[in-house]
Amino acid sequence: MRSWMRRQGCWLPGRAGRVVEAARLRFHEAQVAEVVLANPGRLNAMDPVFFAELAAIFARIADSRVVRAVVLRAEGRAFSIGLDKELSMNLLPPARPGEPPAGRTTLLHRTIRRFQAAMMTVRSCPKPVIAAVNGFCFGGGLDLACAADIRLCAADAQFAVHETRIAMVADLGTLTWLPRIIGRGPAREMAFTGAPAGAGRAQAIGLVNAVYPDREQLLAGALDLARNIARNAPLVVSAVKHLMDEAELVEEERGLRHVALWNAGHFFSADLEEGHRAALERREPKWSED
Repeated sequence: MRSWMRRQGCWLPGRAGRVVEAARLRFHEAQVAEVVLANPGRLNAMDPVFFAELAAIFARIADSRVVRAVVLRAEGRAFSIGLDKELSMNLLPPARPGEPPAGRTTLLHRTIRRFQAAMMTVRSCPKPVIAAVNGFCFGGGLDLACAADIRLCAADAQFAVHETRIAMVADLGTLTWLPRIIGRGPAREMAFTGAPAGAGRAQAIGLVNAVYPDREQLLAGALDLARNIARNAPLVVSAVKHLMDEAELVEEERGLRHVALWNAGHFFSADLEEGHRAALERREPKWSED
């Protein structure tokens, strides 16, 4: 294995002195890149550093003449629990007295679009991306898994559009991508309820291609699939992916723009604050009537 790993991160080739903290990049001898979510202490919760490093890593993969397939996995007992809860409540500084709401809304919209752009580096990567999911895959974690071409999971995996349960609208890709992957009915059930789907249910509805008994066998299976892809002519594989994506990406971009505008205008709601507080206090939220 050829690797640029460090104890606290990894050096990206061509980016001298830059340490990746939130995600790590490894290169295997079989022309397979492995992107590792590397914040297990916080269950790989997503913060601005994560989104910036994800975009940087996938930009380098897209430009690589060596990489032919990518495995996206996580360290620890969760793929990702999504957006860091503290971040979600502090995306913007506190409003100043007399400050017009338009400025804060515009700034929030830019932030959402920046996070969406990071996810799109995965979705539009010219190399096939395989997500290997173990443990929780909630909220932004599901966005990220849906951005991959293929999903595999361990038996302990749980998938959820968790934003619904805390009075948020999933805005990083799930509402656009999930119906294409699993169909209208299952996607709406997941989005309306926010309830977790286990590995068996995920396979039954087509969210994952295969379920493995544990994390170790999952990674082995994902790497084996990536090597099988990498054995084929890279220009042909890239062309096949491009042609399969061509009709979808224009519509997907429209959906991402729309949800970003909606969330920017509705983010600062009493229900969102109540959902966050209820989660911290481990109680049922009390939603407003309108």
